[in-house]
Amino acid sequence: MYRASVGPRYVAHAHAVDGLRAAYAAVPAGEPVRLAKRTSNLFRFRESGSPRVSGREPGLDVSGFDQVLAVDPQTRTADVQGMVTYERLVDATLAHGLMPLVVPQLKTITLGGAVAGLGIESSSFRNGLPHESVHEMEILTGDGRVILARPDNDHADLFAGFPNSYGTLGYALRLAIDLEPVRPFVRLRHLRFGTADACLTTMATVCADAAYDNEPVDFVDGTVFGADELYLTLGTFVDEAPSVSDYTGMAVYYRSIQQRDVDYLTVRDYLWRWDTDWFWCSRAFGVQRPWVRRLWPRRYRRSDVYRRLVAFDRRHQLTASVARMRGMPQEEAVVQDVEIPVAHTAKFLELFHRDVGITPVWLCPMRLRAPRPWPLYPLEPDDLYVNVGFWSSVPLPPGQPDGFHNRLIEDAVSALGGHKSLYSTVHYPAEEFWQRYNGAAYDAVKRTYDPDGRLPDLYDKVSS
Repeated sequence: MYRASVGPRYVAHAHAVDGLRAAYAAVPAGEPVRLAKRTSNLFRFRESGSPRVSGREPGLDVSGFDQVLAVDPQTRTADVQGMVTYERLVDATLAHGLMPLVVPQLKTITLGGAVAGLGIESSSFRNGLPHESVHEMEILTGDGRVILARPDNDHADLFAGFPNSYGTLGYALRLAIDLEPVRPFVRLRHLRFGTADACLTTMATVCADAAYDNEPVDFVDGTVFGADELYLTLGTFVDEAPSVSDYTGMAVYYRSIQQRDVDYLTVRDYLWRWDTDWFWCSRAFGVQRPWVRRLWPRRYRRSDVYRRLVAFDRRHQLTASVARMRGMPQEEAVVQDVEIPVAHTAKFLELFHRDVGITPVWLCPMRLRAPRPWPLYPLEPDDLYVNVGFWSSVPLPPGQPDGFHNRLIEDAVSALGGHKSLYSTVHYPAEEFWQRYNGAAYDAVKRTYDPDGRLPDLYDKVSS
């Protein structure tokens, strides 16, 4: 699909690639290389807000890689620069009646970030993870080359190893991806369950059949409000809607799950249903209180705004300082997504409710789209997994160190045959980490494409 000589966007892309190569070459030998990015959806906060490699050198400027280069409605594919946000990508593809096969929940997640860091959403029971819809990637590697990686060329090892590498093997500058057709609206059915076993049994059946009650199902996710209050939300593309809800205003989407049996959203509003309130985490800023919501400008009801507020608080320790002055116990941030085989998810939820106690919790089923190996995040190709997402803080028991709950969760995930997403800090010891994330395969690709270690080491990056 990609031809560098076709069209002004491709000419601009080629110039941006040349500029990035030159910027990389200007970084002094031995100096680590990082990107200068305006936004991030990772939950590892640096001491300083400046995107710097060291005290002297700024990161590489990748602002020229944030465009959709082309959308081809005939082949249902798109050619996209790596730093384009899903918000921009979705707007470009919906104009052609298409969408990416998996659209992560937050608008400012980038395509390159979702591929390197494993995005997920409610179409993942059909379409797997974002990297599975990629045909080829143009990657700036740690040794300064710009390489075209495909599953069937000389750089197939980099193509396969890139997912879950989090920018430690290279940076995606351009990606060619599959798209799928959409219809104007999504009809939602919210099914309530009194036990996790009943909820997850139904989830597995729905995902196997792509249907429920003789109706097709295109999207599946779940919300856990407590051990005896769980919901499956089943979404189906439809051409017409008797009425359409709007959760970008005063109404809050996750509350509607408890209040409605059936709902309708435009396809765009469905894709971004979680972003307005950062799932439910906007409540930490009071944004779900009616009087605050009226005063909070609609354009700032976005996940990236909330994350910047959290980053500011973490850097300056405002909340922690107030808690100490009030004599409150130290709290531990527990921000994780984990994938558990569906047969073991009820057991995980039982442990989680007992030992951690965060609610709500998000559930999202997923299975690999095809049985191709992805060595840094090995999943059984025929198994259904459930992504369990929880994002809050909990008081530490007296005498326990920060990381107590996170380590408990990591142990449970491992015992149940699951995997932990690496977007937030991990607490595994190095040896255990590399056992779980295929250190041998990672080392082989790292030696080939970043032999001098100019890019961060994966364990060092995710454990600090």
